[in-house]
Parts: sequence; C-alpha cells; structure tokens
Amino acid sequence: MSTNEVVKQVFLKAPRSRVWRALTDSKEFGSWFGMKLEGPFEPGKRMKGSISPTTVDPEVAKLQKPYEGTPAEFVVGEIVPETRFELKWHPFAVDPKVDYSKEEMTLITFTLEEKDGGVLLTVKESGFDKIPISRRAEALKSNDGGWAHQMELISKYLSRGS
Repeated sequence: MSTNEVVKQVFLKAPRSRVWRALTDSKEFGSWFGMKLEGPFEPGKRMKGSISPTTVDPEVAKLQKPYEGTPAEFVVGEIVPETRFELKWHPFAVDPKVDYSKEEMTLITFTLEEKDGGVLLTVKESGFDKIPISRRAEALKSNDGGWAHQMELISKYLSRGS
C-alpha cells in the first residue's frame, strides 16, 4: 500500500452522463457521499460544507452520524466533462480542536472510462505525504476505507434509478 495515495475503482452499470451528474452535481454528490455542500461545483471555487449522513445506505450513515455537522472545505480543481473531476480537501479533518487550514490539501481525482455495459469510475486521492506525520497514517487508513465505502455508495445511488 502506498503511503502517498489511495486508489479505488467501481464498475457502474449506468450511462456515462448519469455517472457524471452524480459526481459533479453538488446536491447529488452530497446525497450519496454524505455531505451538505453550499452551491455548485465550479473550477477554482472554494466550497464549504458539512458532514451529513448518506441517504443511500443506513449502515454507512451510522458510521457518519457521529461526525454530522463537522465542517468540510473543498477547492474544486479541473473539470473535464464526462472524463475527469478534481477536488482538494483536508483528509480526515474531523477533530474540532485542530486547525487544518495550515496543512496542505490532498488531491482527489475522479476519472470515468467507458466500458461495455457501463462506466469504470476510478478515484485517486494523492498527497498524503504532505500532511503532518503525526496524523498521516490515520488519515491514509481512514480514507482508504472511506473511499471503499464511497464506491459502494455511488453504485447503490445509481442503481436506485435516481
């Protein structure tokens, strides 16, 4: 396992345009991801939000519930329609006593690749080597498991026919 990045993939039986909308419409993203976001995703935009349990899976929602209301901040990176979507954030930034704004953000890259019968979605979060050593291992472990859950959540969200 890399100490600098997390990579997860999921095959989604949905049209590329539908997967794209679930990723890049901030309301849809928030619904499956477990986040309330202020406004739409736009390249270069700094966005605020807060953890809000997913609407897709009650078990994952229970895991998110203790963090409900915890603020989150994103910076939207490049958006290449139906191909690549980038976000930056502070990984595993859930301790209200810590000022994460002084840390570097990790880069999250979602890529879509057309496959027979659907789309292969890959998420890669990189840049863990830039966060303080005191919390790097915990952030990496948490996000490795977190992205595994998120790939399941988007799959369930899209299979509902939303």
